[in-house]
Amino acid sequence: MQTRTLGRTGREVGVVGLGCWQLGGDWGTVGDDDALATLGAAVDAGVTFLDTADVYGDGRSERLVGRFLRGSGRRDVLVATKMGRRADPHEPAAYTLDAFRAWNDRSRENLGVDTLDLVQLHCPPTPVYGDDSVFEALDTLVQEGRTAAYGVSVETVAEGLAAVARPHVASVQIILNPLRMKPVTEFLPAAAEAGVGVVVRVPLASGLLSGRYDERTTFPADDHRNYNRSGAAFDVGETFAGVPFEVGLQAARRLSAVAGEVPLAAFTLRWIVDQPGVSVVIPGARNGEQARGNAAAADLPAPTAQQREEVSAVYRELVAEHVHDRW
Repeated sequence: MQTRTLGRTGREVGVVGLGCWQLGGDWGTVGDDDALATLGAAVDAGVTFLDTADVYGDGRSERLVGRFLRGSGRRDVLVATKMGRRADPHEPAAYTLDAFRAWNDRSRENLGVDTLDLVQLHCPPTPVYGDDSVFEALDTLVQEGRTAAYGVSVETVAEGLAAVARPHVASVQIILNPLRMKPVTEFLPAAAEAGVGVVVRVPLASGLLSGRYDERTTFPADDHRNYNRSGAAFDVGETFAGVPFEVGLQAARRLSAVAGEVPLAAFTLRWIVDQPGVSVVIPGARNGEQARGNAAAADLPAPTAQQREEVSAVYRELVAEHVHDRW
């Protein structure tokens, strides 16, 4: 798989990684054996970047990733985790050095490592980006050897721009896909100029861009695509990329026609990888077949100029009014 440097970490990672939220929870049940098989299939297919968080399954995702890596003996995989969403209430005052150390200790124990490869603030409240003490505390974690590098997972382009302006932020994780195109022109150039890595999450818009859903599709009660459609549990932009489900279905059908003979999910991942400034895209997977299919998208031909324009047209005509000014 093609590799790229992940910003200020200096580490090379495959352009398609694996998002491990599904392995922890909030997407229906995935058993331990299935989770470990998914991780194995992804890494065997060339994935060298795994993204998890301390709140995915209350640490279950981290523990599964750590268990897999110990069992596989792989040393070339970069594991990124996140912290901050354990704060209750989730407010700027919670982002202290003491809290960071406690969250960091828990993640290191879950993953079974002394030093985290990369820890990301997990969509913190907007005022955090302007608080020097927060980033000084993150610098302290690096100095203490608790983490090798740190980044930020953001909700909005404005937050992403604030993050890349911080001199020691190694990477920024952001939502980007054909239904969320604002970062292409308003964020990626700034990240590239700053030398900050870009991790793209929610690439398939919670499965909308898999091409498998229709108006009859339903989701389990414990699946965020059921309980968070209106943003009841967390930012609605994390569920179907913030696009109303019915609008997303219309867009997905048009995009499937643009993709032609290539499956829509694979076309979408290849489209994302083609955006200048993207370091790695992190689709999730619930089984080995999905993980292998996602990784294989890296080897597809790049979208043509006509396909890129048609993707933009779908965004302008159907989607932009719902998302562009919000995030």
